[in-house]
Amino acid sequence: MGRELVDYMRGVWQVSIRRACEVLTFRRSTCYYKSRRPSQAALRKRIREIAETRVRYGYRRIHVLMARVGWQVNHKRVPAICRGRPANPQKTTEAEGRGEAAQGPSGADGPEPGLVHGLSVR
Repeated sequence: MGRELVDYMRGVWQVSIRRACEVLTFRRSTCYYKSRRPSQAALRKRIREIAETRVRYGYRRIHVLMARVGWQVNHKRVPAICRGRPANPQKTTEAEGRGEAAQGPSGADGPEPGLVHGLSVR
């Protein structure tokens, strides 16, 4: 977010990186930083393919399969990538899979929020 603010200031007010960072109290190194980490797109794609074909496999089993095939991947990276998918895909409903909340009874038809089986909760 810091780089975007500095770029915005530079574009609108035509100021240098030094001035923009000074006003926003950012360090200039934030604007010059370039990540040297290689892309993880192929790894993510392969893990997603394994997770979709072998639905019951967890991250540990997926890591073992990746190692057998020849991928050298850290054991901590696989669960981090797997967190993007549901932990137990068989138990999710279609609405939950799309990220929507399950539709329950409306407030007028359902019980009052403070009641449990008709008893008031204090």
